[in-house]
Amino acid sequence: MGAFEQLEALAPLKVWDGAIARSVDGERAGFAVVELEPSTVVPEHSHDNEQLGMVLSGSVSFRVGDEVRDLAPGGTWRIPPNVPHEVHTGPDGAVVIDVFAPVRADWQALERLDVQPPLWP
Repeated sequence: MGAFEQLEALAPLKVWDGAIARSVDGERAGFAVVELEPSTVVPEHSHDNEQLGMVLSGSVSFRVGDEVRDLAPGGTWRIPPNVPHEVHTGPDGAVVIDVFAPVRADWQALERLDVQPPLWP
């Protein structure tokens, strides 16, 4: 990948059932536009990466540690490293952006899907 790329040209990664991500990685940080199908559950997990994010469309119920919030477009989150978190999408699904530092190296092993039009923008 060069310095510039269009979102629709990025091959999505299958992160979980009902969740695909198009990621852009730098040397120290990366971000992903994540598409979540309706009524999808991203199971509780944690990782060494700090994570920041925002809902672009749709809605999610997000748990970080013991705190739970229902989020709509413009809702944000901040997850310190190694803090358990999970997500439940609403009936229309959601598109979110996640920022990770350092880069999610574990995502390199995920299945890459064929290029397809993104749900956002």
